[in-house]
Amino acid sequence: MNQLFDIQDFKQKSKQLLKLISEHLEQTVTEPTKKTLSWNEPDDELRFWKEFFKTGNIDDFFPEILKRTTHTHNPKYVGHQVGVTAPITLLTGMLSNLLNNGMAVYEMGMSPNAIERIVTEKLCKAIGYDSPSGGFLTSGGTLANLTALLSARKAKVPHDVWNLGHAQPLGIMVCEEAHYCVDRAAKIMGLGKKGIIKVPANRNFAIDVEQLETYYQRSIAKGIQIFAIVGSAPSTATGAYDDLEAIQQFAEKYNLWFHVDGAHGGAAIFSEKYTHLLKGAEKSDSMVIDGHKMMMMPTITTALLYRNKKHADHTFSINADYLLSETEEDEWYNSGRRTFECTKTMMCLHWYVLLKVYGEKVFGTYVTRQYDLGKEFEKLLLKEPDFEIATSPMSNILCFRYTDSNLSQEDLNEINTKVRQALLEDGEFYLVQTKLRGTLYLRTTLMNPFTTREHLESLLKKIRTRAKKLIPSRVRQ
Repeated sequence: MNQLFDIQDFKQKSKQLLKLISEHLEQTVTEPTKKTLSWNEPDDELRFWKEFFKTGNIDDFFPEILKRTTHTHNPKYVGHQVGVTAPITLLTGMLSNLLNNGMAVYEMGMSPNAIERIVTEKLCKAIGYDSPSGGFLTSGGTLANLTALLSARKAKVPHDVWNLGHAQPLGIMVCEEAHYCVDRAAKIMGLGKKGIIKVPANRNFAIDVEQLETYYQRSIAKGIQIFAIVGSAPSTATGAYDDLEAIQQFAEKYNLWFHVDGAHGGAAIFSEKYTHLLKGAEKSDSMVIDGHKMMMMPTITTALLYRNKKHADHTFSINADYLLSETEEDEWYNSGRRTFECTKTMMCLHWYVLLKVYGEKVFGTYVTRQYDLGKEFEKLLLKEPDFEIATSPMSNILCFRYTDSNLSQEDLNEINTKVRQALLEDGEFYLVQTKLRGTLYLRTTLMNPFTTREHLESLLKKIRTRAKKLIPSRVRQ
């Protein structure tokens, strides 16, 4: 145990690691030739780490991790919706890991429970919720969306499902383009496939609000009690924001719980330019915002906010919601009563420090810059005859593909797939792909605050070069 807690050894190792991380940040951001990732086949990577465990020098462990992982701070990282962390959150993460206060009960989370309340109240105010609003932080958007839907069921279904089980078929309404975690949450809740009422998307891949009534009445006719409707802000595949105001009005008409999945784009509440995308969210019953997406925090931290804070306190209580008194004690300081997690990290430190040191403005500046860059990338693509976009971007997510009028849909799908894999193996850029209505698109999420138009121009040039080499010889002739 003395060796395990050797403070001098810790000081030396932490000093070396901090130096390594600082150099990594500086080089990654400023060196345009540095790779975003060094691709390796899964079996080869597994083989490397097995061998390292046997014979590797522990002093090489941290450098090897840096070498063999994806560098999100590289300006040519334009792939997943994983945030580019603000360096200060490395320090809050270290402190949280050291103290290891689980937060379930007050004495094991005195400061973090108080800090979490301050953070969630500020977020509720930014959304535009009324004074009795509240919420908590939890481990990721998937868990937060599930919790919100459990709150919805408890608030809107008279039968005590939490304690007595289902008495009749229940359902939620959501766009077919919504994140798969909503579908997963519904199935975990026992709603089954028939309880997930997927409303078609319009041509811009947002929910077609004109079809809400049809799908609602069709479900009611089948004996399914609809208790909630979910709006995406935005959807994952294309970054399209649903018409939240129209959904809210529909929810109010039928007394449905209105939940906003703003995991990716809920942070637009801080952007003067793009806050209009969330019009209607201020009247939602609940809303999710990920800190690790558009708020520059490390994975994994999510805020689940409620317009009426009693729902934040009562979701997992023993009694049915309709039996609870408004005056029942508000034990906000005992986190374990309010979340799935009996233990959770002190994730609130990231939110609090960023708000305290930089203020809300830093989030608005970041969101605005990245959403603007999405529009700039669209303009760039529209000038290129051999590229096309899936839909005009509403956020920093943009789907596009290389195209050629002489090629079939099947050929183009194959070429774009191979181009993406070639770029992955090359390692300079990192982007992903998605399929929309049978068409394969390359997909960028412009998360990096150092990505510029020049980087995107370079990306298109590289894609074009790769694609032309893949065009079938029969077409070239």
